[in-house]
Amino acid sequence: MDGVLVHEGRMIPGADAFVNRLREAGRPFLVLTNNSIYTPRDLQFRLRSSGIDVPEEAIWTSALATAAFLADQRPGGSAYVIGEAGLTTALHDIGYVLTDNAPDYVVLGETRTYSFTAVTTAIRLIRAGARFVATNPDSTGPSAEGVLPATGAVAALMTRASGVDPYFVGKPNPLMMRAALNRLQAHSESTVMIGDRMDTDVVAGLEAGMRTVLVLTGIMRAEDIDRFPYRPSRVVTSIADLVDEV
Repeated sequence: MDGVLVHEGRMIPGADAFVNRLREAGRPFLVLTNNSIYTPRDLQFRLRSSGIDVPEEAIWTSALATAAFLADQRPGGSAYVIGEAGLTTALHDIGYVLTDNAPDYVVLGETRTYSFTAVTTAIRLIRAGARFVATNPDSTGPSAEGVLPATGAVAALMTRASGVDPYFVGKPNPLMMRAALNRLQAHSESTVMIGDRMDTDVVAGLEAGMRTVLVLTGIMRAEDIDRFPYRPSRVVTSIADLVDEV
């Protein structure tokens, strides 16, 4: 989503036309984000405010992917959660109990107000035997003032204090891509991953067996691509270049 359809809350030119063309053609699609703060309904509203009309059911977040993973691994379990409504709602929806009393999991997500007290509680629960899961490995996130520490950075702190590494569900874990393909009832050979990052979007699509398209409207520049040992299937200036191909 970020860097492909919108940037700093503003629509990237051509993004609305691309989504409209997908809908007119009846082409199944999902909008993905590693951000676990918002629910799909929240994100639908934010996208609509920028001028892009995306159905709520076409939004797939790392919070939803994490909930799907936990529902498969330990149905009806319990978790101590550090995160916002996007994550807590997703876990409630799969029947999880949110508690600090001997939970099955500690689940770390994104928030703009990380609490030292909550992080300390999580570390103690992990040391006592709770399994450690994080929604995504992104170490920083964007803001109007500059970068912010994100889930990956806080996870590193918790790992150092607990001695336990988390299992990251979101991109670049192909698990998030496989869950998205299952949600679409699609096959990787007939699906394309469009993203703006080589280290998350492109590698996740590649490892899930999909063709990949890198757009240059996010943080990645054309001269950065050769630094990576893998390449996208295609590179385009923006998603506007793909409208006529739908």
